Amino acid sequence: MSVFRFIAAERAHHPVKTLCRVLGVSRSGFHAWLVRPRSSRAVADEALLERVCELHVASRRTNGSPRIYRDLRADGVAVGRKRVERLMRQAGISGTVKRRRGRTTIRVPGVRVADDLVKRDFHPPAANRLWVADITYLRSWEGWLYLAVVVDCYSRRVVGWALEDHLRAELVVDALEQALQRRRPERGLVHHSDQGSQYVSLAFGRRCRLAGIEQSMGGRGSAYDNALCESFFKTLKSELVDRRSWPTKAELRTAVSTTSSASTTGSAATRASTTTHQPSTRESPNEQKRPNVPVSTRAGELQRRPHSSLGGRPPQSRVSHLCGHDI
Repeated sequence: MSVFRFIAAERAHHPVKTLCRVLGVSRSGFHAWLVRPRSSRAVADEALLERVCELHVASRRTNGSPRIYRDLRADGVAVGRKRVERLMRQAGISGTVKRRRGRTTIRVPGVRVADDLVKRDFHPPAANRLWVADITYLRSWEGWLYLAVVVDCYSRRVVGWALEDHLRAELVVDALEQALQRRRPERGLVHHSDQGSQYVSLAFGRRCRLAGIEQSMGGRGSAYDNALCESFFKTLKSELVDRRSWPTKAELRTAVSTTSSASTTGSAATRASTTTHQPSTRESPNEQKRPNVPVSTRAGELQRRPHSSLGGRPPQSRVSHLCGHDI
């Protein structure tokens, strides 16, 4: 807003003489500005802003200045990118802003972390040889819920989970305890995670030592070092959590807890992986034997084929495939 425009807006509350003196402009210049006709540039900006508003509303108020600029150029409007940015900024128009992500990986300074024993190789030779774990946040209107999971890299199934409204160490301890009770692995199992304070805590380290588990941790700030678990969280959020809003924590907790219980019964639960991991005859003692049906290993085609071999059941979502147990 220009100085003269500000004076015109505030002259009903303060004398023009005072406003001009404080802002360092002349009264004659202000009065000349009042009667001066609008410039052709201002008129063109007003017409252009109307078109910008139309395009913004047509995009359900999601497009920002880069897309609005491309739409204008596609319509044959000769306009510069910075001019579009200026008009949208002055009118208070903006596109969808990415929400700030919650911070769940909080390192403890001065604490020695475990070495990386996995080196991004998530293909163990058998079940219960390598587990990966992580924590993610889930938003509800009442606040945050935090989900900790343990995934068996061989079967790509969730073997343990815990869902609470806090980030204390018992969250990951409870998830590990559930996995141990379900799988009862032999000593020498590798548990891989990030360097979060929950995984370097004394309580979690003590439980791992009692179970004969070797701890492994990825590098600092590298999501690829725990890519398998990150991929599971992405699927869970895109197919369940982010598809709607959750007014209460109880409603969100129920939805996450019962996602796989109704869709992974019997032999319909398949092994899912985002890589081309070939099927093997070796199975976990806790997994049911699967029928000899071709399985697609291409990304996006994780269901069994043909569907008629499953008795006409429709293909399940990727969340159902990734969750071998209730989560």
